[in-house]
Amino acid sequence: MAGTAVLGRLTWRVADVVSAVAETASARTLVLDVPGWAGHQPGQHVDLRLTAADGYSTQRSFSIANAAAGSRVELTVQRVAGGEVSTYLVDEVRAGDQIELRGPVGGYFVWRPEWTDPVLLLAGGSGIVPLMAIARARAAAPAPVPARLVYSVRRAEDVIYAAEARRRAAEDGLAVTYAYTRAAPPGWTGRPGRVDAALLAEAGWPPAAGPLCYVCGPTAFVEAMADLLVAAGHAPTRVRTERFG
Repeated sequence: MAGTAVLGRLTWRVADVVSAVAETASARTLVLDVPGWAGHQPGQHVDLRLTAADGYSTQRSFSIANAAAGSRVELTVQRVAGGEVSTYLVDEVRAGDQIELRGPVGGYFVWRPEWTDPVLLLAGGSGIVPLMAIARARAAAPAPVPARLVYSVRRAEDVIYAAEARRRAAEDGLAVTYAYTRAAPPGWTGRPGRVDAALLAEAGWPPAAGPLCYVCGPTAFVEAMADLLVAAGHAPTRVRTERFG
């Protein structure tokens, strides 16, 4: 049975694009229907393959954005300057198109609804994607655990899932804190800057609370956040990281 499950995850499947939803000027969510999809855990990702008419093929990995929901898989993609795959997915793909993918992949960066520890989510830029999958799965759990999100982003207009974050803060008790590294929005009382030890101490969980910490974003951001968490007293085994770039 285990071998069958592995083969299933390694099998390329043709997914139908149900819709494409703009999140920001440079990011959008592709809602896919994947026949034969066996489900996934929040925090996992997929491999996606594009093949041109001349046979040229390329593939990339993308985090899954949604909690498990039958054959539905959501991928939120941010356009990368010069990125052939991200540019195509953000600017060209439309409902009715088909995309090949395989997965789910990954077992380290996952969160399970039966876990009861508080959760700290630290996101840098589009690193919010797998963390939103965790937040969504947490909200759907019978007894949502306490959770806090610290989101580092350049400007307010770059915030992915902005409306949903507000809703989850109001309805699900998700505590959301933003760190604007380039420009803060009008009326914001904080100061632009990166996430530092003081902000983590204020907006995160103290080590004594025993949180599970999930950090995702560019490599430099992930390394800096992991170092700050450990320096603050969080056990390295409680800090899970996913990086890109």
